[in-house]
Amino acid sequence: MAVDSTSGVNLSDVIKASGVSAATTTSSNKSALTSASNDALGKDAFLQLLVTQMQNQNPLDPQDNGEFVAQLAQFSSLEGITSLNDSVTSIAGALGSSQALQASSLVGRSVVVQSDKAVVDTTKSLTGSVVVPQSISSATVTVTDAEGNTVKTLDLGAHSAGNAEFIWDGTNAKGEKVDPGTYSFTAQTTVDGEALQMSTLLPATVTSVTLSQTGGEMMLNLAGLGQLALSKVQTIGI
Repeated sequence: MAVDSTSGVNLSDVIKASGVSAATTTSSNKSALTSASNDALGKDAFLQLLVTQMQNQNPLDPQDNGEFVAQLAQFSSLEGITSLNDSVTSIAGALGSSQALQASSLVGRSVVVQSDKAVVDTTKSLTGSVVVPQSISSATVTVTDAEGNTVKTLDLGAHSAGNAEFIWDGTNAKGEKVDPGTYSFTAQTTVDGEALQMSTLLPATVTSVTLSQTGGEMMLNLAGLGQLALSKVQTIGI
């Protein structure tokens, strides 16, 4: 490569000379530069070009220190970005494995979610709770079947703000056991003379789990209720 007696050789000149002329490049240079042209300029090719630039600078007009430092900073940034990409890829893989492990442990488990419906095995008692927004003097939970018929009304009495627990033994107003199935639970109270409906927290069984392929939140498939995001779960049973 000829050396100009009035100016140094900059990095862009080296790239042109090394990347275009097949006669003046070695096989290793060709490989590095071909890879750089196909993708972004790699750190090995960048360093090779930087060394070539230093070897071919004009001894009468050497490269400016500021320009050289700027090029070293570019190399350092390239190295950092490459390492960051590797780290992010590794973290994403670990997160996916962790989600898969967590998902497998949830299938078949009982969770408590905010819902007004629950699939009930009436041979056992169902335990739920009502979200009480403020102190109340009385409240009721009305249990209705799939057809909308009232099965039983539970009296909660007075409660302060918080969660008020209730238990339904699977019987109707006559004390008779009803069939297993999906039942609705409506909690109501009166505040300042006006009726207020409150949220209920009910148990549900996880039948399967859906993992996001794009890094989104894990979704739980609940028996009789459909999908619900894991973050919406209040409690995970044993």
